[in-house]
Amino acid sequence: MRALDRKLIRDLWHLRGQALAIALVLACGVAMSVMALGMLRSLEQTRDSYYERYRFADVFAHVKRAPQRLTRRLAEVPGVAAVDTRVSTAATLDVAGMSEPATARVLSLPGRGEAVLNDIAMRVGRRPAPGRATEVVVGEAFAEAHEMVPGDTVRATINGVARQLTVVGVALSPEYVYAIGPGSLVPDDRRFAVLWMEERALAAVTDMTGAFNDVSLALLPGASEPAAIAAIDRLLEPFGGTGAYGRDRQTSNWFLDGEMKELASMARLVPPIFLGVAAFLLNIVVGRLVATQREQIGLLKALGYRDMAVGWHYGKLVGSIVLAGSLLGLGTGIWFGRGLAELYTQFFRFPFLHYEIGAPVIVGSVLVAFAAAALGTVAALRRVVRLPPAVAMQPPAPPRYRHGPGVLAAMGRALLPSTHMIFRHIFRWPLRAALTTVSLAMAVAVLVASMWMIDAVDLMLDVHFHQSNRQDVSVAFTGPLGIGAMHEIARLPGVRRVEPFRSVPVRLSFGHRSRRSAITGIAPDAVLSRPIGADAEPLVPPPEGLMLSSWLAGELGVGRGDWLHVEAMEGRRPARALPVTALVEDVIGAEATMDMAALNRFMGEGPSISGAHLLSDTAETSRLYHRIKDLPAVADIVIMTQALAKVRETLAENLLLMTTFNIGFAGLIAFGVVYNAAQIALSERARELASLRVLGFRRREVSFILLGELAILALLALPIGCAIGRVLAWAMSLGLQSDLYRVPLVVEPATYGTAIAVVAASALLCGGLIVRRVAGLDLVAVLKTRE
Repeated sequence: MRALDRKLIRDLWHLRGQALAIALVLACGVAMSVMALGMLRSLEQTRDSYYERYRFADVFAHVKRAPQRLTRRLAEVPGVAAVDTRVSTAATLDVAGMSEPATARVLSLPGRGEAVLNDIAMRVGRRPAPGRATEVVVGEAFAEAHEMVPGDTVRATINGVARQLTVVGVALSPEYVYAIGPGSLVPDDRRFAVLWMEERALAAVTDMTGAFNDVSLALLPGASEPAAIAAIDRLLEPFGGTGAYGRDRQTSNWFLDGEMKELASMARLVPPIFLGVAAFLLNIVVGRLVATQREQIGLLKALGYRDMAVGWHYGKLVGSIVLAGSLLGLGTGIWFGRGLAELYTQFFRFPFLHYEIGAPVIVGSVLVAFAAAALGTVAALRRVVRLPPAVAMQPPAPPRYRHGPGVLAAMGRALLPSTHMIFRHIFRWPLRAALTTVSLAMAVAVLVASMWMIDAVDLMLDVHFHQSNRQDVSVAFTGPLGIGAMHEIARLPGVRRVEPFRSVPVRLSFGHRSRRSAITGIAPDAVLSRPIGADAEPLVPPPEGLMLSSWLAGELGVGRGDWLHVEAMEGRRPARALPVTALVEDVIGAEATMDMAALNRFMGEGPSISGAHLLSDTAETSRLYHRIKDLPAVADIVIMTQALAKVRETLAENLLLMTTFNIGFAGLIAFGVVYNAAQIALSERARELASLRVLGFRRREVSFILLGELAILALLALPIGCAIGRVLAWAMSLGLQSDLYRVPLVVEPATYGTAIAVVAASALLCGGLIVRRVAGLDLVAVLKTRE
């Protein structure tokens, strides 16, 4: 072994504590990068392969009833490569072992062969046989939740007719990678199912023989999606078309794309924080090492070692630390990634999902880590190469301390000597102190930016489930019904209050901007489901005009007092301008609200309702659920308590897990920064501290001088970190705004307190280790050491 290699091993052993702290911080950055980018790459490859293999459509549209002969005209639309028409309907299910009803989306399958688009991936069993009206294939998520296998039966009410259906297969679909039911925020595998029936059988049940009400289209490469959608809408409008939309608006794909965007955002924002802190730590450690080994550097050069050889020696020291951190980060990132992939399989249903890192992710993450280390140490390594032997073998000039001007000088006279020493050292190294403060602040920021989501979601759930929607059950009918349906609902067992609503799909336009949405009509005295204003007070719909979601208003560029062009997408499709009378601060959905009587007048129809919200007696819950299962006109059912419980269960699994990871990562940042700063301060001031001990200072007083500086920097870092964390949370909040939900920027004091406590605990732990080092100083040996 060469002499420089032996010296390298000795240096690494001497710096083992600091090197380990830096390697751990680097490992966090590499692990986050590998986990996020690896998972992103795996999801992209899995999605693309799945969509291609099972021919996921590019454009989707729903109609009330269109003849099959329209298929040929749809295929002739410029840019359309393939068309697949089918029948789609809602159903309620009575599942053994579950008192409450489940809801289902029932889709048709060709009698023979595969579907042209959106084909299913069979997991178990077979497809429904032609002419078998009671055979169905059930979605895998629902089947697993209820332990269903081929041969089991389920009772379903479809189009008002109760049927006993036999499960003949279990399947997945590219349309339902994220299978979310009506009124739900997260998948509920127990209460929402996707069923597939043979086309002729389902058409007969729904009175759709020779017709369809759902169409999917694939576009040619390079085709204009907006132009194709406009042409499709023109063809479907006479048959009750509600407006075609692209893949980016398809619910399942929207959630999947959103998750991939979050992973990409994580890969862009989080790893640079860790790598930046690691670069700073390497800068101060290597810089201090070079300063203390000046004579060794000069001696090596005097003995004939070339400048580049000596510089390469210190470069290998840095490279060893980075390599150790990178290898640890790769292993940790792969492990975390596999755990994340298992978590994703609970929500995103693919036929396969293999977590594959790939060489580009591994090489890229390691190269970025080495690049960050190079940026942090290039100045110190340049000094090693350029340092002349004659200069290096002379001790550096001692620092000159002067009274600071003005306020600083007055502070020096007013402070105790020990406190004066602390501030003197901070002002002697202002850049190092600033970078230490920023690094500690980033640890606080990481925690705030990860935990704010819990505060935001708590507010969302409170607004949606407790302030805006206070009903126990919501039922939606298969279509508009007369007001008499409300009286039928009111006679159900346990129903204490009924509030009807009318929902109409519409297209809202203002100038050149246009959005597909819906108008919900409610009664002026509604208390169960009501819009909430900016002051958190319920709003009463005016006799005329719209109350518009504030997010939707922003998308359309309208405000209170503006007039919107409203075009209904059902019935006689009336269209006219309506004024915006108020803005609704909703966090889920993006719709307009009207007085129900005014909405009925706008539609040119008599009193009619689309569903009802119920307040029920908990003692009669089982009887109520049993009766609802048998109602022929009910299409969708939302039980609010169960929907809220499912959201909280999902949050407990996801957000708390990620928060735990981030607490550990932030703790490592704080520990690494404080430990390295304290170690360097101890090495720089060991002679000074030992002299103070000989002069009669006690250990507690000497430790105060050493740790007081770090305490001041940590106290400065805490509010800065909270501010940076709020900015990061604001940036994340902007990326989570859509017509499905808006995540508000809410950071509770408890979140700041937790972040501060975690960083403070890490700093105190590190401080305890340094105090032990101070107590163990060999005063004689230290005083004999040359500066």
